[in-house]
Amino acid sequence: MDQPANLLDAPTQRDIDRELTLVREAILMVARDRTLRVVVAGLQHGEDLPALALDSARGAGVRLLALPRADGAGADIAVERMNPVPGGTER
Repeated sequence: MDQPANLLDAPTQRDIDRELTLVREAILMVARDRTLRVVVAGLQHGEDLPALALDSARGAGVRLLALPRADGAGADIAVERMNPVPGGTER
């Protein structure tokens, strides 16, 4: 396994856990009808987080979308309700 040039650049489990906590909190906000959609932005490990939070999202009835950042440094995560509600309001 290659070693990173700078150990400070290597992702740590703590960094991933911190970002995963943000995504799970966004899942709860949407699932509890606080908002229709939340975007958690500025994530360094955003490409990996949807797979890690998928069970939480499914259980809460929301979907996760990875939104690649233009600068190529990670991805933002959108959390949205999955089921539309009659009358045009998304749920």
